[in-house]
Amino acid sequence: MADSPDGAGVDLRVVIADDQAVVREGLVTLLGLLPGVEVVGAAADGVAALDLVAEHRPDVLLVDLRMPRRDGVETTELVRARHPGTEVVVLTTYTDDDSLLAALKAGARGFLTKDADAEAIARALRSAAAGQSTVDGELQQRLVEAATRRAPVRAQEVEGLTTREIEVLRLIAAGLSNTEIARTLVVSEATVKTHVNHLFSKAGLRDRAQAVAFAYRAGIAD
Repeated sequence: MADSPDGAGVDLRVVIADDQAVVREGLVTLLGLLPGVEVVGAAADGVAALDLVAEHRPDVLLVDLRMPRRDGVETTELVRARHPGTEVVVLTTYTDDDSLLAALKAGARGFLTKDADAEAIARALRSAAAGQSTVDGELQQRLVEAATRRAPVRAQEVEGLTTREIEVLRLIAAGLSNTEIARTLVVSEATVKTHVNHLFSKAGLRDRAQAVAFAYRAGIAD
């Protein structure tokens, strides 16, 4: 654990990338007030963001989708390829659902709208750093709608899943955590984690956000 200048413990190091100075500076101030969080760099475009990630190796990059020189999708892809120790959370007001799906495919771990409060942002950053996905309600609905417009999942991709794995997938799509799924199915949380790992491996899924899209495309979720 690092130490911040005031002596407090720092367990989450963040780089921010947003081309709007007001938003960027506001995020720096906001995150700087959160306990255990240190903003180690702020960039106005994707090129500078990648340089800062290479220099500081933060736990998370908080990135806007629309930026000059290099957009958020390309930045996400490059960060995940070159610096796998840095997770990416997308913060956006952008309404292009295809860009959200592209960012998901590029490796973004979380998605937030720019009106998210400090608690939601902190939760998303910490979840991402822990390898977990976070998608706020509005963006999850948009991702689902965009995913259902894409080609459906092939039958053989679903046929490889067991009945229990499909049940777990349906509950993931409903927004339940592993603890809640365990309670619903009356099994241990360790058993749920095993089912999740198996279905992710079989379906080629990286995280819960991809699992939600997969479930809707496969017609498993309503």
